[in-house]
Formats: sequence, structure tokens, C-alpha cells
Amino acid sequence: MLGTMQEAPLLISNILRHGQHVYGDSVVATVVDPSGAAETSTFAEVGERAERLAAALAELGVGEDDRVGTFLWNNRTHLEAYLGIPAMGAVLHTLNIRLFPDQLAYVVNHAEDQVIIVDGSLVPLLARVRDQLRTVRHIVVVGPGERDALGTTLDYDDLLAAAGPGYAWPTFDERRAAAMCYTSGTTGNPKGVVYSHRSTFLHTMAVTSAATLGINERDRVLAVVPMFHANAWGTPYGAYFVGADLVMPQQFLQAAPLAAIIATHRPTVSAGVPTIWNDLLRHAETNEVDLSSLRSVTSGGAAMPRILMERFSERFGIGMLQGWGMTETSPLCALSTPPKGAGPGEEAQWRAKTGRVIPGVEVRVTGPDGEVLPNDGVAVGEFEVRGPWITGSYYGDPSPDRFHDGWLRTGDVGSLDAHGYMQISDRTKDVIKSGGEWISSVELENEVMSHPGVFEAAVVAVPDAKWSERPLVAVVPAEGTSVTAEDLVAYLEERVPRWWLPERWTFVEEIPKTSVGKFDKKVLRAEHAEGRLAVVEVPPPAPSA
Repeated sequence: MLGTMQEAPLLISNILRHGQHVYGDSVVATVVDPSGAAETSTFAEVGERAERLAAALAELGVGEDDRVGTFLWNNRTHLEAYLGIPAMGAVLHTLNIRLFPDQLAYVVNHAEDQVIIVDGSLVPLLARVRDQLRTVRHIVVVGPGERDALGTTLDYDDLLAAAGPGYAWPTFDERRAAAMCYTSGTTGNPKGVVYSHRSTFLHTMAVTSAATLGINERDRVLAVVPMFHANAWGTPYGAYFVGADLVMPQQFLQAAPLAAIIATHRPTVSAGVPTIWNDLLRHAETNEVDLSSLRSVTSGGAAMPRILMERFSERFGIGMLQGWGMTETSPLCALSTPPKGAGPGEEAQWRAKTGRVIPGVEVRVTGPDGEVLPNDGVAVGEFEVRGPWITGSYYGDPSPDRFHDGWLRTGDVGSLDAHGYMQISDRTKDVIKSGGEWISSVELENEVMSHPGVFEAAVVAVPDAKWSERPLVAVVPAEGTSVTAEDLVAYLEERVPRWWLPERWTFVEEIPKTSVGKFDKKVLRAEHAEGRLAVVEVPPPAPSA
């Protein structure tokens, strides 16, 4: 027996039309300078410009399934591309502006992009690889900038002005490709993930659900996560769908301009990697920072140090949430919302979890032989995930080792309890195997960073003649402090198992970061192997009597 419901494909054009016509008065504010000053457009205007973009691309010969790359900051133009390119049946390909040139050329060629839309300020970065791009027929430049290095180009505003509004959005199979994004390529070449219209629509519903971020018309969303990274965690689509105003910060993500943007535009919801919030917290130590408008701040992309959450609560009165996901998962899979009945004194322990599995996603933990482990919060193994917005393969790259019986292998190690709370203890490639036992680099980092004299800390495994591997801790001291390795070892003695205590320390000005703001541990490991780190060795303390 079948249901009597109508069959309606879940398409990006539905998101576009709904935001454009139902919430046409909602606003997109694009920041134009570090003071927080912005240019504003309504959702109705953005929707019309998305129509004009689709018509202009069609005139250039872009058809069904053709890939259109975007090399843009978080701004109104990027939102127009998010909406118009998939809605016309083409495929949006968000290009990571922080990739190394060889990786950037690789992903453009691998995806076979036909057109690239580039911000004028980013032309020099794209120009470095222009001669290597084999399939690109047109480059469209947005705003002022030196264009000669790209050869023949087209002007974005001229194209839209010549195109008419009222593009007739086609109807097609909801399983068709809508957008694609490549992983950040920390090992080997980046891998392509292709999101369908259906997966994006369902993920958008999940992001706006009260069970997750609960974005609604009364919100103003500060889109900190780059739109080239995992769909900016779904916030642009979610905000446009439910009429939440959007604040687009472009390149102004340093602590001082970010504080000015928040004070000026009064966002209620934001999300970003821990380094963003840690920088803002440090800025607040010597500057007035007003975050009182924010009702929800999510930290994700890397493990959030518990001390960061605690200091955010003490300084700003904001209970941060930790989110978990990947490029391969669209990305939202888990969010550390406290359970019902949790008292004020208990909420912090729940918020410090990696996250609680959200509706629509399934997560399990598997052992080294692929056996499924119990959800008891104790058994440790690799997390595997499946669901309607989880990739089942990579574009043009089978990578069978990344999938197991229809589940995506995440590479994250940890435990899962009976109520769906995940606790990641490490990445499979980062866990430290010392004398046959595991040391969690994430937990060790959290404890080191809880010391008041530490701003940031990253832990990597380095070779050891006796124990095979031991931890090396890279520390960025807090401003105005002179913490030593001996100080930190003494501090850790009461906080971690004795055999975890690191003997090797290095003090650095900055922890290397990936293109999306995570600690780049492969760089740290390489710098140690090449002897470029000044390592301080501290003998382990003598056993207590």
C-alpha cells in the first residue's frame, strides 16, 4: 500500500523561491571594512540576482551538470551562486582559497570546472594556476582588482545587468548533483564530495530544526565558517530558507574586526572553528568585547578545549556547543546539546562532549576487525556514520578503504553512549601508541591548554627508541607569561595518567593551521623530523613515595 501524498522533488530552487518570496524583506549584510560597515541587500534582491546569474551562465553555455567554481569570500555574491547555480541544474563547486597552488589546480581539473567566479581581491591567487586549468572556458571577476594576469575575463555585474530576471527554474530528479566540495587534502590529493539536491534540502531542514541550531526568522546568523568549507556548515541555506538575516564577514575574521562586526550587527547565532573563538577570547582580555546578542555559539571542525568553553561562559555568559561533522557529512552529524533534566551545574559536562547524534543520522563504533562495539560510553573504536546527507563514495575516486558495509569510516576514534553522545578521543592518524598503550593527543591538548599560561597547544607522536612513540607538545604561551616545560609537567601530574606525562616540549609563536583553521599536525611532525623545532626535554618525575 502506497501513501496518497504528492511527489515533489526536494530541490535548491525550492529553498530559493521560499526565501525570496516568503522572507523577501530579510537582509544580507556584507561587511566591507574592519569597522563592521556593510552593504545590505534583501532576500528578494538576492533571489532576483540569482535568477540573473543563472540566465547569464546559460548564455555562456553552462548547461545541466556543468561545474561552476566559486573563488569567493563569504558575501552576497557567494550566496547568489549558492542558490542560482544548483537551481539551474548546474553544479556549484566551492574552491578553497587557501589550498596550495598544485592542489587548487588539481581540484579544478579533476572536477572539470567550466566557469570560475572569482573575487577581484583574490585574482593573484587564481592567476598562479591559470595556465594549468585545462577545462575552464570563462573566468568571471567580481568587483575591482587587477585582472590582466588572468587573461580574458568577464565582469560579474555586467553579466547580471545584461541578463533578465525571472529565470524559469527547471524541475529534475532530486538525486542530481547540486554542489561539490573537496576535502582539505591533509594527506594526498583532496577528495571530491558531491552533494545532491535531496541531501542538501534535508540537511537544511536539520540545521533549522529545534533539535539542532533552531535557526528561525528572528535570528541573525553570522556566517564565520568559510563558504568554501563544507557548505559553511549549512548556515547560508538554513538562514535563507527560514528568513534569518545573514551577516557575511568576507575576509574580516581576525579578532578585532570580528568583535566590531558582532557589536555592530548584533548576530544571534554563529559557528566557527575553536581557533576563531580562542582568538576572540584573547582579544577580550585587553579590549571591550560585547557578545551579548549571541544566543548560540557552536565550535566545530576540531576538538573544542574544555577550558575554552569554560572561559567563554565565565567571560561572556554564553554556553558554547560543540558540533561534529566532516566535508563528507554535509557536515552536521552531532551537536552537544545537554539532555533534558540536566541542571545548571551539569550542563558544562554535556556541552564538552563531542556531540549528540542528531535526528536523521546513524553512528556506530567499530573495533579493529570491523566488529560493532557496544554503545556503553566505554568501548573505544572508530566512528562510522550513515544517513541521507552522508556521502557513499568520492567523486572519481572509489577509496574502498573509507567505507564499510555501507557506512562511512570517519577516522575518528572514541566512544558512544546509550543516549547518542559521542566522545572523540583522537584521530586514527594522531593517536599516540606508546609501549602498546594509547595516549589521546586531544585529551592531552585539553589539559595543557587549561593551564593559564598557555594560549594554544598541539600534541603529536614522535619516535622513541624505548616506547616506539611518545608525545611532543608544541605550546604557544599566553601573552605576558613565561611558562616553562617543568611548570607544565608539574601541572599535568595530577591531571593525566603518569605514563602520559610528556618528556618533549617545544615553544612556538604559532601552531601551524590547515586551510580551514585546524591544527596541522603533519606540519609539526615534519618540522620535528627535519630538526626545525627547538625541543626541550624534561625527565619524567620520580615516583612519589
